Amino acid sequence: MRPARPAVRFDPRRTVDFVVVGSGAAGGIIAKELATAGLTVVVLEQGPRVEPPQFEHDEIKTLFQSALQNNPAGFTFRRTASETAKPGQIQLLYHRLVGGGSVMFTANYWRFREIDFIEKSRLGAISGTGLEDWPITYRDLEPYYTKAEWELGVSGEPGPFDPPRTRPYPLPPLPVKSSGVLFERGARALGLHPQPAPLAILSQPFNGRPACQHCGYCLGFGCEFRAKSSTLYTVIPMAEATGRCEVRPNSYVRRIEVDRKGRVTGATYFDENKKEQVQRARAVVLCCNGSETPRLLLLSASSRFPNGLANSSGVVGKYLMFNGYSSSSGVFERPLNEFKSVTATRVLYDFYESDPKRGFYGGGAPDARSFAYPTIFALGGLPHDAPSWGAGYKRILRDYYTRTMNVDGHSTSLPLETNTISLDPDMKDAWGLPAMRVTYKDHADDLAMMRFLQDRAIEILEAAGARRTWRQPVQETNLAAHLLGTCRMGDDPRTSVVDRYHRAHDVRNLFICDGSSLITGGRGQPTATIQALAYRAGEHIAAFARRGEI
Repeated sequence: MRPARPAVRFDPRRTVDFVVVGSGAAGGIIAKELATAGLTVVVLEQGPRVEPPQFEHDEIKTLFQSALQNNPAGFTFRRTASETAKPGQIQLLYHRLVGGGSVMFTANYWRFREIDFIEKSRLGAISGTGLEDWPITYRDLEPYYTKAEWELGVSGEPGPFDPPRTRPYPLPPLPVKSSGVLFERGARALGLHPQPAPLAILSQPFNGRPACQHCGYCLGFGCEFRAKSSTLYTVIPMAEATGRCEVRPNSYVRRIEVDRKGRVTGATYFDENKKEQVQRARAVVLCCNGSETPRLLLLSASSRFPNGLANSSGVVGKYLMFNGYSSSSGVFERPLNEFKSVTATRVLYDFYESDPKRGFYGGGAPDARSFAYPTIFALGGLPHDAPSWGAGYKRILRDYYTRTMNVDGHSTSLPLETNTISLDPDMKDAWGLPAMRVTYKDHADDLAMMRFLQDRAIEILEAAGARRTWRQPVQETNLAAHLLGTCRMGDDPRTSVVDRYHRAHDVRNLFICDGSSLITGGRGQPTATIQALAYRAGEHIAAFARRGEI
């Protein structure tokens, strides 16, 4: 059964053990790990609390008009530091609500492989990049991948390219869709090895939550059935059930406070009435995401930390990674009805590792999926030479929408020092604070890997019997859902922001655990790794607290 949520509300004058900033994929887990270890926790979340009955199957309202999506504070973008950053040049897709992106994500749940942690040692340095090995290995993280899968609820089945695991998935795969059947047919005809896609969506009832009802509204939507294994439905109720965790929604953190000794003392935030409040704590854990976390550290500059909190290395905000993405489509003779059920049911890991024979760095994996929702398909899912108005447009929509599937490629992005999150010198957000400035240009190898996976996607679609195929152009990134690498983990304080336990090198009672901690971005699906890291970090941070080491 789902734990009842007690109405715990801490006196705002009370100093708690921990403030956790952000309640998403990492923040929810950190809160649960600390609260169940006997520590008091206040979670400050920018967005509201939205419960399952409030989620709607309205793609216009949810995907295009919702304040839960994108960056309502505003930000600017440029490709290089020599350009003037401007608003509206790129979309950053993340969500502001209790549970964060874990409420709205597609729920792909790939583990990283051994190679993701040791790629520099395996391949050597890549000129012009900040490619580094992790200070931990896959073996160090494997128990926490397992814990995440079993505590949150993940459906899947190991395949031939999976990394070692100590337990099977807790749930069998979701039923295969038409796209999965065709993907398997095409891939096997080419001698490849498709397998069920691991998803943080329940294929069977699990821990008091019902199985997926196959409504088709996963990507960008909350699950009113609670079958998607969001922190909103899993670990946050567990944290609250202890009576030691308060989740405080509509709390926009503007600054992390420090004392004269350089220790953090809590967080200053705006409440839902835009009134400034302070929550004091013995330690702070930042779990905002790979863009909001570095921005908050930079906003927390002081005389003791003039370049931003925890930034003696100068790398806060640097090495931003988005992951590569490419998309290809095929239309078939018979209806596939891809609008039903989960987004993807089959994936291919044959191209996961880098191969020097390709002539460029990178790896990744394609999966079979729908193009998403009717309006989005009508606006961008048709071939580029299709009519865009009138009777011909109506005919092709009627023919193609139920018969089309996608093969999308998910791939690496190299860490570049020039790809950054910084503060815009001119633009302010709705609270009068410096807005975020994003600088990002794809490495040539990342674009080459996107094209490589797109070529393989077309081959699979054609081998599966598509009557026609087409591609979305591979170009410089203009939409990013994965925000990684901007407060990287490492053993050397001169080149990293946090140590292997997510403690800031510069501040003993400040911890950072979210996508910003990653040193490499994996192959396009980082959530499982972010959550495994959060379980590992939460365990160690709780142990530090019990030993009086914060």
